Amino acid sequence: MTVSATFSGRSGQAVSYRRLIGFTTLLTLALIMLGAWVRLTDAGLGCPDWPGCYGKLTPAQAKADIAQAVAQQGGEHGPVSMGKAWREMVHRYVASGLGLLIIAIAVIAWRARRQLGQSPALPIALVGVVIMQGIFGMWTVTLLLKPAVVTLHLAGGMLTFALLVWLWQRQQPYWSGVDEAALARLRGVAVAALVLVALQIVMGGWTSTNYAALACTDLPRCQGRWWPDMNFKDAFHVFRELGRTHDGEFLPAQALTAIHLMHRIGAICVVAWVGWVAMRLRRVAGARGFGLALLMMLAIQFALGLSNVWFSLPISIAVAHTGGAAVLLALVVMLNYRVSHACRSH
Repeated sequence: MTVSATFSGRSGQAVSYRRLIGFTTLLTLALIMLGAWVRLTDAGLGCPDWPGCYGKLTPAQAKADIAQAVAQQGGEHGPVSMGKAWREMVHRYVASGLGLLIIAIAVIAWRARRQLGQSPALPIALVGVVIMQGIFGMWTVTLLLKPAVVTLHLAGGMLTFALLVWLWQRQQPYWSGVDEAALARLRGVAVAALVLVALQIVMGGWTSTNYAALACTDLPRCQGRWWPDMNFKDAFHVFRELGRTHDGEFLPAQALTAIHLMHRIGAICVVAWVGWVAMRLRRVAGARGFGLALLMMLAIQFALGLSNVWFSLPISIAVAHTGGAAVLLALVVMLNYRVSHACRSH
């Protein structure tokens, strides 16, 4: 049962709850893009301790420590600078605020569970996810940006966003005039689309955290070949240091090539499958507009991915590509919510 069904959209409590979820969802999207900006500007170790910055609340209070670190590394081109410290700490401040908002959502969901007519299980689960995100955020710093930890941190952020989108959908009125029987028949392909998008996001995170985005600088081939020399063993060994193999040797270029090319192949699979699902949606009465929106977002995201290679990874496009992945994920989550409702109705 949805809030709109229980209150017919007139309850002030339901409206406030819906707005809080909507704001928190948008803030999560902004935080995901902010995290991408921090990572792409190499600011992840701008404050090498956690949760503070050299034991202080703000970089301004740690000015002397930062200046000393800059001097020791021979300038501001290393991992520490005042600008990088501020970027990292702003990311932490926003993440802390997001955590408080999610706790507030869980408290409201529990206290008003009868009035809302919804189980508080999902909001409570979100609190657990956010706690794990905080732990991953700490490990990202204390374990010196290990690719596996940073990728899990990104995946956790996307999971938080996806769960908030699902929760937000529960507060919305159902699609009017939709052919629910036709929509219900898309259950299997919609779930597969969600799995593919999720896997591609993880693969994109692995590409970014291993700095493999420019391992192939030409299109559509890679290093002038359709299938260049690649090292899959080292590319996908999870437990290793950044830029190193599991034996401690420097990560070979062939490993970065393998990571990059697998992300390209994943993108083709996502475009083919999700594009096909969107075209099927275009034939479902009441869902044609959503199908068009899904097609447009898919095209935008694919174009951003190509632009990353074509323009040698400008930060603005790379951040937009991360945001585009989140929006595409949101659309696929929304589709799965609507399909699941159609299945329950039939």
